[in-house]
Amino acid sequence: MIDSLAALLAPVTPERFLAEHLDRQPLHIRGTPAKFADVLSWRQINRLLDMTHIWTSTSLKLVMDSAAVPAEQFCTRATSRDGAPVLQPDAKLVQGWIAKGASVVMNDVDSLSPGLASVSNALEGAGFGKVQANVYISWQSHKAFHTHYDTHDVWAVQVEGEKIWNIWEGRADYPIPHPAFRGQPQAHHDQARGKLRGTVHMQPGDLLYLPRGWYHDALAEASASVHVAYGVHAPLGMDLMNILSERILYDPEFRKPLPRQDGSNPAKFALTQRAGLLGQRLSELCRDPKVMEVLAQFVGNYRYSRGGYDMLAARGLSAPAAASGGDAPAFRILAAGAKPVRRGAEWVVKGPQGVVVVTPPEAEAAAWLLARPDVTLPELAAAAPAVDAAGLLARLAAAGLLVAAA
Repeated sequence: MIDSLAALLAPVTPERFLAEHLDRQPLHIRGTPAKFADVLSWRQINRLLDMTHIWTSTSLKLVMDSAAVPAEQFCTRATSRDGAPVLQPDAKLVQGWIAKGASVVMNDVDSLSPGLASVSNALEGAGFGKVQANVYISWQSHKAFHTHYDTHDVWAVQVEGEKIWNIWEGRADYPIPHPAFRGQPQAHHDQARGKLRGTVHMQPGDLLYLPRGWYHDALAEASASVHVAYGVHAPLGMDLMNILSERILYDPEFRKPLPRQDGSNPAKFALTQRAGLLGQRLSELCRDPKVMEVLAQFVGNYRYSRGGYDMLAARGLSAPAAASGGDAPAFRILAAGAKPVRRGAEWVVKGPQGVVVVTPPEAEAAAWLLARPDVTLPELAAAAPAVDAAGLLARLAAAGLLVAAA
């Protein structure tokens, strides 16, 4: 499981990335198929899509040879669980479009599984900004999108199949998600992209970083390709203006009326003078310690909220969860109230089907896991690194103290 920026970038160091690539130039990192195996798989994709009630014509999209498929052609009108009319993707219609070669885009997936969230958390933990992720599933010889740029940094994680990316020399000058940039015609992009900088052959385990505004396009190389595009939205200078707009509410200079304009030179001069005064006041506010403190907190906390729920622990009914077990199988605790006890020189745990003799470190680990409703192997390994977690779970299960959950 990806647990840090260093793990995501390996073997490239974070220091090298920050010095040579962040907001400067693209970076392709070769990996191994195992590197992103926990992020997403075909089995997990099907499992997520089977959660039919969370998908709408907005969160699930189809693209056929660079043209969006109208929602009415792959969705049916349905009633949501709160009784509202919705357009919901229809499995049979979606399958029909996939058979024709349509690409599938699953939007806003960055918190739908521990594996997907791990990369988001690694990027946000590095202080890059808010991270939103989309899954792109495409098929050989069918290009989903024309040459374009994104209004955020892109971290493409290849999880299945292969894909060829064309990276162009052109870069838009810090675009933002505004109609002024999103409304540009394709002819503009085809000219502004410049010459081909190079191609990148993405394989499972590979990572591609593209700074905001960098022109690119991609085409599946193998029969099928899946990559997760993590979009990193950094805090911008425009966000400072939002903070200042709140601050100037308390400054009477900004609440005064502007000089009346009658077309005369004195009136124009008065307006120019007032604008200069307000500009000077804004400059002073930008150096105000309180404004800078608010700005620093805004930038430092610029991330999405994911997880943090541990309801039984909040009520004091179980031990706090350790590191996430991801999609690892869980073991449900069956013997409520069971705990290790000292019997002579030994520690033992008594279960309905036998007694387990444990070492002192195992006794501590058993006490921790038996106080929980369930546990995974990674969670136990993280909580008790000195213990053979798999062996302890197997012995406790044989004694009837826990069972593998469905």
